[in-house]
Amino acid sequence: MSDGYTCFETKLDGGVATVTLSRGDQLNTMVPEFWEELPALVRELDATGEARVVVLASTGRHFCAGMDLAVFGGDRPNPGASQGQVRANMRSNVLHLQESFSALEKARMPVLAAIQGGCIGGAVDMVTACDMRYATEDAFFCVQEINIGMTADVGTLQRLPKLIPEGVCRELAYTGRRMPAAEAKAVGLVNEVFADHEALLAGVQEVARTIASKPPLSIYGSKEMITYTRDHSTADSLNHIATWQAGMFQPSDMGEAMTARAEGRDADFDDLLPFQGGVGQGV
Repeated sequence: MSDGYTCFETKLDGGVATVTLSRGDQLNTMVPEFWEELPALVRELDATGEARVVVLASTGRHFCAGMDLAVFGGDRPNPGASQGQVRANMRSNVLHLQESFSALEKARMPVLAAIQGGCIGGAVDMVTACDMRYATEDAFFCVQEINIGMTADVGTLQRLPKLIPEGVCRELAYTGRRMPAAEAKAVGLVNEVFADHEALLAGVQEVARTIASKPPLSIYGSKEMITYTRDHSTADSLNHIATWQAGMFQPSDMGEAMTARAEGRDADFDDLLPFQGGVGQGV
């Protein structure tokens, strides 16, 4: 992994990559560097093939307080630019921000979010792009954008309705209220709630290690199919898995899984291949 990230610390151990938001004293707000570092980091992990699962963790009292106001500042447009040029540029900027979180969804390996304290505004956009979410008892979720006079625009309103009942999603988006961890678990937003941050990190690492012990190609296929099915019909999705299996099914993994079970040992599966030249998927 590359060093020198402003917003993150990373560790790779036994196929589990732990990516930790490291600006706890600043509530891990999403400063301009964040939006470049997160996708670059995820794509780097994806490109090597060494990470079988990613744990997205955090530091401090809150998981993340959302977008830093500095992101809204930026360079002022050319005074001579037309209204159309300015608006087209704004659209491109929003799409760019969206891709920072879509990188989590497009990565070959699952991403597990470990959330303590507040998960606010842009942080909700981020964790809804993860495969699973886990939280501490004191955690809460807030679609903060409505409270500051804007519509959430980097993923919450597109992904959250597919994770929880639509009526609950609409209430959160329209009222900007805080959803506590217990309610988030009850509606299916989080998989499990832990007593405190230490227990959360230990619990999520245990889940991650279990995932890392499975054949990476099969995990990749499972993630691909579940995400594809979310956005397509059953018929299209059945066709997609049939095509996937025709090219990606790996009998050697099945043989190793059965042999390891018969011999009472842990299975040993190959990592995914690195991208040629370390180049990512272009996401």
